[in-house]
Amino acid sequence: MPSRRDRANAIRALSMDAVQKANSGHPGAPMGMADIAEVLWRDYLKHNPANPNWADRDRFILSNGHGSMLIYSLLHLTGYDLSIDDIKDFRQLHSKTPGHPEFGYAPGVETTTGPLGQGLANAVGFALAEKIMAAQFNRPGHNVVDHHTYVFMGDGCLMEGISHEVCSLAGTLGLSKLIGFYDDNGISIDGEVHGWFTDDTPKRFESYGWQVIRNVNGHDADEIRMALETARKSTQPTLICCKTIIGFGSPNKQGKEESHGAALGDAEVAATREALGWKHGPFEIPADIYAEWDAKDAGARAEAEWNQRFEAYKAEYPELATEFLRRMAGELPLDFSEKASAFIRDVATKGESIASRKASQNCLNAFGPLLPELLGGSADLAGSNLTLWKGCKPVVQEDASGNYIYYGVREFGMSAIMNGLALHGGLIPYGATFLMFMEYARNAVRMSALMKQRVLYVFTHDSIGLGEDGPTHQPVEQLTSLRTTPNLDTWRPADTVESAVAWKYAVERKDGPSALIFSRQNLPYHIRDNETETSIARGGYILKNCEGEPELILIATGSEVGLAMQAQAKLAEQGRRVRVVSMPCTSVFEQQDAAYRQQVLPLEVGARIAIEAAHPDYWYKYVGLDGRVIGVNTFGESAPAGVLFEEFGFTVDNILAVADELLED
Repeated sequence: MPSRRDRANAIRALSMDAVQKANSGHPGAPMGMADIAEVLWRDYLKHNPANPNWADRDRFILSNGHGSMLIYSLLHLTGYDLSIDDIKDFRQLHSKTPGHPEFGYAPGVETTTGPLGQGLANAVGFALAEKIMAAQFNRPGHNVVDHHTYVFMGDGCLMEGISHEVCSLAGTLGLSKLIGFYDDNGISIDGEVHGWFTDDTPKRFESYGWQVIRNVNGHDADEIRMALETARKSTQPTLICCKTIIGFGSPNKQGKEESHGAALGDAEVAATREALGWKHGPFEIPADIYAEWDAKDAGARAEAEWNQRFEAYKAEYPELATEFLRRMAGELPLDFSEKASAFIRDVATKGESIASRKASQNCLNAFGPLLPELLGGSADLAGSNLTLWKGCKPVVQEDASGNYIYYGVREFGMSAIMNGLALHGGLIPYGATFLMFMEYARNAVRMSALMKQRVLYVFTHDSIGLGEDGPTHQPVEQLTSLRTTPNLDTWRPADTVESAVAWKYAVERKDGPSALIFSRQNLPYHIRDNETETSIARGGYILKNCEGEPELILIATGSEVGLAMQAQAKLAEQGRRVRVVSMPCTSVFEQQDAAYRQQVLPLEVGARIAIEAAHPDYWYKYVGLDGRVIGVNTFGESAPAGVLFEEFGFTVDNILAVADELLED
């Protein structure tokens, strides 16, 4: 009968063979963590390879995602739909086994990892989602939400600043079902880490409010089991500090950086086989070892047992059971769209001229009661971002049944946690900060888009219009960065109606994140026809038209739409035929058919001016080289908003001057 070490060696063999065949990858981490993984996956992990999306499965996250052959080996060995040929295709085009774990490629991969620290942050989101969903749905005698989140992390994850942000919050919120394994091998790409990483990691995590289990031999199954038993009883999140040897089993490269990020080489692979006593060829796993690893029967039993418990829950709490299934399926309440559209019509009727951040809060007050899955938050700017609505209840350690998280000053951590919340299922997270501080969160926003997750980013104080806080707080290039991110819809509404449509569209979108960009200052209300929602929801539309074919088109977003409308009125008085196009979301506009885009921006009208208080370069795709862009290509200044708009040329007079110049040409 195969031993524990034999089972772990199967991971080592597959990992070094796949990396060797690809001549690319990271064999050291999976070889070093194989013994930990063997204990966790064989003895504790609750999962069903036949149904990777089972709602109450444990979540496993490999935060040090460069060691991806660890998770691919585990998925293959335990019976997921990941064949030996998929393992052989490691790092090849269109394979299920890319260089880093990518969500949606291989079944059982819970999140995309690779940017170090973010997998750990996602794990906090998973564990937080479990705690919130359990508080909202479990009832006495009925624990339908009851699973753990396990995360593997390395030195690199803990060097990243995001690890401080999220682990501090995890301790504060008492995420007791979060268990982290610190792969303490003392090696990173540049060599032995003692030259640049001398933190007392256990003390650090203890200060966060974690239970810390120190000095676990990561190659001793009994010690690993004892640590896990202790961790699973804790009322706090737990960090298990495992001392391991990177590249374990490699006679000449174990314990060295040479095994970190490169193939071992044919000779060393052969020597490692000899040292491990692994007598099988490349990609060859004996039947008895496959049988020991196979988790399909155990997984089916675990899910069947949960299904029985869920049926009992459903019998006693039918409405809760139906709601749970709806939310985990990512479906919105059946009446949401109709009620949201009614709210948009009401907003249009009221015609308020308020800041779009205030319009956003009004949307939350309307949509929040309709969406129990909505989970809000702000990075210590709730009063400025206006993310609190009348039905908000904070999530705290003692009571996680709420719908609002005070993230503190943790923009990056907040955004990466939201990715974990969305991936877990059952929740639609939104989180807010100033648009300028999107820069802190940037990589997590990119990961939302990469994984096509329904995460809603609320970015307020969207331009020089925030005024006296000055250039440190005034975004210039951020809109371009967001708009050029694949799969991300970026909305910059011009008034209350566009704000409401943006919120509705973002909530209803299931295949990616949205960034909602709102102003600090009041914006004028704009009158439209009866097809208001339909036109705005196309991303760009004719807000103000002229008699006959236009000779000039003004394109604007957000606060600058008001300027464009004023300029259009002045030009009309001069007998000019001018059209105003509001473009709240360029990515949605570009998804429209060619006929619609031609209708809004006819190619034969070459005289175009784009107006936006942001970097101008993005807009040349719409105005062409012969058009003009009124934008900001320097950093801002500290002054009242009105003074700044005049200083940077965002005035009706400047638009008229540019229009005269363009039409004369």
